[in-house]
Amino acid sequence: MKRGISSMVLLAVMFFFSTVYAVTLEEAKALGEKAAAYVKANGKEKGAAEIGNVKGQFVKGEMYVTLQDYAGRPVANPMSPVLVGQNHLELKDPNGKYFIKECIDIAKTKGGGWVEYSWVNPATKKVQAKKSWVQRIDGMDMYTLSGLFQ
Repeated sequence: MKRGISSMVLLAVMFFFSTVYAVTLEEAKALGEKAAAYVKANGKEKGAAEIGNVKGQFVKGEMYVTLQDYAGRPVANPMSPVLVGQNHLELKDPNGKYFIKECIDIAKTKGGGWVEYSWVNPATKKVQAKKSWVQRIDGMDMYTLSGLFQ
């Protein structure tokens, strides 16, 4: 009887924490929109510094925001700062998808939208499917990118 109760309590605790700490696509979208608003209000330099801060407000566990320009260059990346300034316009994911070009197209034509691609998860160091929200920053040739590994 005690074992059964202990197992039920353990399952309840695991369920609670998995639902409380699970990040949703809507949260990824909201974080990307918040980051875009922050950059618009505070400018490129201050925005890039905050987005690039691994302990900043735009990093939530495995979910994080990057700042990209329309030339295909990361302006801020808290998980891979070595990528900042590199030209990724012709970058393909492991499946051959030009996902940076797609992100730029979404930002320019729609203002915001979802893009799906494969990328290296910084936590696992393995290539995984990722779904990210692209959010244009009005008045700047930049966008934010925030998503979740699937």
